[in-house]
Parts: sequence; C-alpha cells; structure tokens
Amino acid sequence: MPTLAAGAESMPRSGIRQVMDLAWSLPDPVIGLHVGEPSFPSPVHVIEAARAAYAAGETHYVPNAGIDALRVAIAEKVSTANGFAATPAQVVVSAGGAQALHNAFSLTLGAGDEVLIPDPGWPNYAMAVQLLQAVPVRYPLRPEHGFRPDPAELAGLVTERTRVLVVNTPSNPLGTVLPAADIEALVRLAEEHDLWLLSDECYDALTFGQPHVSPGRFDRDGRVLSAFSFSKTYAMTGLRVGYLVATEEVARQSAKLQEPLIACVNAPAQAAALAALRGPQEDVATMRDAYRERRDLALGQLDTQGMGYLTPEGAFYLWVDVRDRSRGDVGAWALDLLREQHVAVAPGTTFGPLGEGWVRLSLATATEDLLEGIRRMGQIR
Repeated sequence: MPTLAAGAESMPRSGIRQVMDLAWSLPDPVIGLHVGEPSFPSPVHVIEAARAAYAAGETHYVPNAGIDALRVAIAEKVSTANGFAATPAQVVVSAGGAQALHNAFSLTLGAGDEVLIPDPGWPNYAMAVQLLQAVPVRYPLRPEHGFRPDPAELAGLVTERTRVLVVNTPSNPLGTVLPAADIEALVRLAEEHDLWLLSDECYDALTFGQPHVSPGRFDRDGRVLSAFSFSKTYAMTGLRVGYLVATEEVARQSAKLQEPLIACVNAPAQAAALAALRGPQEDVATMRDAYRERRDLALGQLDTQGMGYLTPEGAFYLWVDVRDRSRGDVGAWALDLLREQHVAVAPGTTFGPLGEGWVRLSLATATEDLLEGIRRMGQIR
C-alpha cells in the first residue's frame, strides 16, 4: 500500500481524547471536567435567527469570506470591543476559531518552518502546525513567573526558520490574561525578528476583572493575525462560526484558501452569528458571571482539599496543581481518577511537557458537578 502523508502520521492525538474514550467506555456516569463546552444553551434569539434563515431558504452558497452583514458587524465589534480599527474587507468568517487559526498557519507556513507556541498551551496549535509539516517550538510559561512569557527567553528560541509567534490570551488552559505591557512587548519582539504574530482571542469576552488586551492594538505594520470565535462567548460551539482579522491583502488570501477546504461557512449559522452580535448581550454577562461564581466556589473547594491552583482571570478553566499526588505521571493519575472516582479531567501534559503535575478543569461544567468532582479528586493520591 502507499504510505500516508508524513504530516498526518506525525500529528499527535489530543490527550483529552484518551480520557474521553475511557469515560465513554465506563458503565457508570462520569463527572466530566475535561471538555471546554459551555453548560448553557445558545441564546434564544441566536437559535431563532438560524431557524428563520432555514425557513427563508437561506441554504445556498455565500461568499468565501462570509456574508456582508456579518463582516460589517464583526468589524464594528473589533473596532469597539477590541480597540483596533478593522474594516469589513479585513474580516474572513471561518468554521469556528480552529479553522481561523488553521487558515492563518496555512497562509504563513511552509514545510520545515518553525512556530513558537506556548507551553502549557492549547494542543491543537501543535497539531495544526505538524499537519502542515511545519515544526512547533514550545516557549515556556513557568509557575515561578506567573505563567507569563519571558520575551528574552522567547528571543533565544528564534532561528532563521521561525515564521510565527502564537499568543493566547485569555489562555486555554491556564486562564491567565496578559497585561498590556506584556502584549506590547510580544508585538515588538515579532517586529524585531520579522515574525507573524498569531493572536488566539477566542475567550476575549470572558474575563473576571482583568481587561482583555488585543495585540492588534499595538500592530504597526500588519503582522498581527487575530483569530476569534462565537463558540465560547455565545455558547455556539456546534454552530462552528469564527473569524480571522488581518490586513485586506491577507484577508483576500485567507478567503481564497477557504474555497478548497469549506467553500464557505453555512449560511444559517452566519445568520445566528449576526444575531449574536446585533442582539442583546445579557446572556454573555450571565454566563461570564456564572463562570466567575463557579471559579470562586471551586477555589474554596480546592482549599478544603489542600490542593494548589492558579487563580484564573479569564476563559473558563482552572489549572490545578497535583504534583504532590501524581508523582511525575499526571496522565496515569488522571486515568486512575477516572477509573476509581469517575471524574474526567484533562491531564496537564496534553498541553505540553511543562504541564506535568497539573490538570485542567472546566468551569463550563454545571456547578454541582464541578464541586463534587473536586471533592472526589481529593481521594486520589
């Protein structure tokens, strides 16, 4: 038989999927703290907009870059909420934030090129990069530095093959929200080394007191590519709508790349996304407040269990220190927790080698399940 493509074979499988597969195979109910899926339904006006689009027969092709009304609304949102100017021509609507990121990688990488990705960081960065036969290079986010990137250490990782620097704030899995000074320093680092800066801002509306700062605010020459999503903000994970914001030329190229991949995002989902932006925002505030309340209750439960943690300032994840319990193999510890206590968590090594000894919990889980899951975590040593 012919061989498979090298990029497909070398791409690692998400460690979260190993936990999910075991959870699905168990006969008893499992408390799932491992998946970042909002426990809330999509807002009613969002669903009604999709229903109306289907009823009106809006089920045909639309432009590669997205419907005009949605691109106008996104440009207005970015200009007001994210603090940097954008026109509709700079917006490309994508099949979720993941495809916006993949588009950005496809635009900037060739085989053998290097990409700086955070460690710990979302595992799909490395997966997407390796699928394109490029090379992920992890930059450390260390507990002793508050899990914030060190520009000097980052600069030491840059080689002649480095093309892209990935920045994720608010962070999945850490829940950190980088301050403006850190963001500006990273943009200047990208300038100094002539790198693209790919900004993953899929949790931009979900912060707890600490303001979100977009790297695009500090972009002087168009090197920042900004990826966003409707999935987390509006509990629309299954509708698969995100968007990339870049210069007009980069946006044109990005829209062109979508033709052989998805052609376009389905029209009723885009109608739902337009309603999400144009309609009432009370549901967003309600969900954000609920995540913050769950965070505070979860921290109290962790204190009771004597477990350490990083207090999240955004997104809806909780990074928990189990180094004294997992003894150098957090993946095995997480599987023991699942088998013995029927609690599923994401082992920290899923997010990079520096995640050893930590686990990620999802605050998007129902409150009672979250607290009971943490209580059961305390039983595994």
